[in-house]
Amino acid sequence: MSSTVSSAPRPGRMAVGKDRWFAPLLTVDVLAALGMAVSVWASLLYAGTAINLAGDEQFAQRIFYFHIGVCVAALWGFVMSVIGSLGYLFTRKLEWDRMAHASVEVGTIFGFGILLSGSMWAKPTWNTYWTWDPRLTTATITVLIYVAYILFRNGLDEPHLRARFASIYALFAFLSVPLTYYSTRIWRSIHPVVFDGSNADAEGSFSIGPTMGQTLIIASIGFSLLFAALMLHRWHQLRLEARVDELREALY
Repeated sequence: MSSTVSSAPRPGRMAVGKDRWFAPLLTVDVLAALGMAVSVWASLLYAGTAINLAGDEQFAQRIFYFHIGVCVAALWGFVMSVIGSLGYLFTRKLEWDRMAHASVEVGTIFGFGILLSGSMWAKPTWNTYWTWDPRLTTATITVLIYVAYILFRNGLDEPHLRARFASIYALFAFLSVPLTYYSTRIWRSIHPVVFDGSNADAEGSFSIGPTMGQTLIIASIGFSLLFAALMLHRWHQLRLEARVDELREALY
């Protein structure tokens, strides 16, 4: 009997061995940690300084890389929510809805990161933490729209009804994303235009040199990996919750 007991695998090892998500999640976690470490180093030490800025504004300019990083991560979340929503509407498989759900939740967290990092950058640049500039206003509306997505879907219990509502809502919610991006071009704004254009009314803008451009790429990759890690963990959690609900229904 003792030999039988000693040869039995430990519960923890069995759980790890049977979890197909363990290795992918661990891999993306390590990559995300490395990506964020390199992003912090590049943003604070490697990137050159903006020569047209001075004092606190020059130092605060380094928030730019984190600000763009969370923007990229939030964009991934909202784009993935569209993919997951379309996947559910075409297949009626709840796995797609869980992917969209996880993407929206993580994307919304990064959306709040956009507002927070933007406010930290705005204080030394615009002498205020907040102004109802078109870019800031539309970004806030976008975040609130996705907060409403989370609240509304939590109010529905039937899985497929919830998935249909959430999928249609997510498709319409995404319309606010390009509106936010183009807001500095559509309306007069003091927010700088970072890509594909310029804004004569912008305050706090600067030219992006070679090390700045490289750091921008590094930060975008680092935050993309962080998004992937958080989204996959949340997706896996939602799958486990669904499995628990199935087992509970089978028992009762």
